[in-house]
Amino acid sequence: MRVGLVCPYSLNLPGGVQGQVIALGRALQASGIDARVLGPCDGPPPDGSVTPLGKSVPWASNGSMAPIAPDPACALRTIRALRDEAFDVVHLHEPLVPGPSMTALVFTEAPTVGTFHRSGESAIYRSMRPIARWAARKLSVRCAVSEDALNTAQEALGGHYELVGNGIDTVFFAKAEPWPTEGKTIFFVGRHEPRKGLAVLIDAVEHLGPGIRLWVGGDGPESQRLRAQTAHEPRIEWLGRLNDLEKARRLRAADVFCAPSLHGESFGVVLLEAMAASTPIVASDLPGYRHVARPGIEALLVPPGDTMALAGALDQALAGGAAMDEMVARGDCRASHFSMERLAQRYAELYHQLCSS
Repeated sequence: MRVGLVCPYSLNLPGGVQGQVIALGRALQASGIDARVLGPCDGPPPDGSVTPLGKSVPWASNGSMAPIAPDPACALRTIRALRDEAFDVVHLHEPLVPGPSMTALVFTEAPTVGTFHRSGESAIYRSMRPIARWAARKLSVRCAVSEDALNTAQEALGGHYELVGNGIDTVFFAKAEPWPTEGKTIFFVGRHEPRKGLAVLIDAVEHLGPGIRLWVGGDGPESQRLRAQTAHEPRIEWLGRLNDLEKARRLRAADVFCAPSLHGESFGVVLLEAMAASTPIVASDLPGYRHVARPGIEALLVPPGDTMALAGALDQALAGGAAMDEMVARGDCRASHFSMERLAQRYAELYHQLCSS
């Protein structure tokens, strides 16, 4: 069976959807399915199974900047790739985002699976609802990665959705060699933009002991301002953009992983990665996070934007003890239920059903 996985976002830039698409492609290949990833690339393809479709441009979406490729040249490359590859099934991630996913939805003749990732308000769903509903009806099967993503899509588009979740390579994070540390360390990784709450975390660290260190991974529009604001603070180490291996090693080494997002998270993949790395978690109490890490069971969750509550939870997690050890053990178990192998198996079942119908 030949399956084409279409991603609307640049595969060279960090992002939850891009990471899921590439990892799913590898897991499908390992299971014996001939899978190929199609998407924009702003550099060399990140994997040998990737067909690059052109460069991306930034597009404001859900409080972030999404790297999409809505230009005619990319559309023509997408149509050509679909024709040349002759896929048995085309799997579209965020199928209504302008660019390769939308183009493939309109032009492919193969059965289609559409996976909806986003949650919350969507300008496309709101302003182009009749067209969006017409396009969504072309999907053979609709999937959603979380209950919030399902509710968002169903409210805007109608229809039935399979709740599939996301997946991670649990072994990769569990077996990574810990990065060297110099004392108690908190780790943040993500795009430096307001909705990720990095500024709240930096304020919270001010209320912790002098021996606490903060690793900050990633970059974004707030990087320059926040780095200048903390230039006097030797406890904060700015790491820049991390590759997958370094991220895994730092997750394994950190005493706490912190995800202080304010809104806009449909599924906490990075929380699963921290669980698989056996690292205690402190995060905002958002629906998308709560579905992954249950409060007081696999993570300490605090009200979004509450600096003092965040500082208190971080202090509690850094102190460790039997309760935190039990939370980490439950997190290990929780992560195993979200392995990429399980997700690939679920999608493979849907592919086979479509091909046999």
